[in-house]
Amino acid sequence: MIEYDNPKQLARQVAEAARPLLLGLDVDGVLAPIVSHAKDASLLTGIAESVTALAGHDRIRVAVISGRSVGDLERFSFDSALTVVGSHGMEIRGQTMEPLDRSEAERLAELTILAEQAAQRAGDGAWVENKPASVTVHIRDAEPVAGAEALDWLRPLANAVDGAETKTGSAVLELFTRAGHKGRAVNYLRGEFGASTAVFVGDDVTDEDAFSAMTASDITIKVGEEPTLARHRLPDPESVRDLLHELNLRLAEPAAD
Repeated sequence: MIEYDNPKQLARQVAEAARPLLLGLDVDGVLAPIVSHAKDASLLTGIAESVTALAGHDRIRVAVISGRSVGDLERFSFDSALTVVGSHGMEIRGQTMEPLDRSEAERLAELTILAEQAAQRAGDGAWVENKPASVTVHIRDAEPVAGAEALDWLRPLANAVDGAETKTGSAVLELFTRAGHKGRAVNYLRGEFGASTAVFVGDDVTDEDAFSAMTASDITIKVGEEPTLARHRLPDPESVRDLLHELNLRLAEPAAD
């Protein structure tokens, strides 16, 4: 039986961690419930306000770190006080991503063709999402057997493309022409901010990249019941909202003499 942490107790642990503190948050499945189609996702009521408030505390930096592109993340209207990282660390809001070179562009075009073929194989409900350096096949709304078979067909073909990389997520397969890694994103932000402690909250397979890159003194939090490297668990986005609300209350308390 899976044991989940108490959000209030977990908030206390985060509040007492050494600062400067970097708080990294995935979006889908963490700040927003999982929905059938990514374009229909929305943040839980009140969670945006909590995240923005956290960024206002002394020596706290809050970063949204998502597999979505930075352009797509604009739909959530994250406050300018937050660092917004997209495409598994390849994009940062306000910064220009290094353009694809010729070989990367050609590889992405080849991967896109394969992704479109896989979506056709999966049938109704499957769709393709295009990002600056990757392409993703979504099968959550497809017939389960056909969707799984389509991704099984696609995976070896994509991996055979020279220089390509694939990542399996929840009802998705993403094909990369350039490597994306949330762990590298966490470490980059840690260094930029000079963080003594990093906290990351994620729910998907790709968030394991972040967990694997973090140290024993960091705080890793998995949302959901899937296997994980994280040392703490919460059941759902509602519990994440409780954690963030309680963390704001604790950080607002006057320091002890």
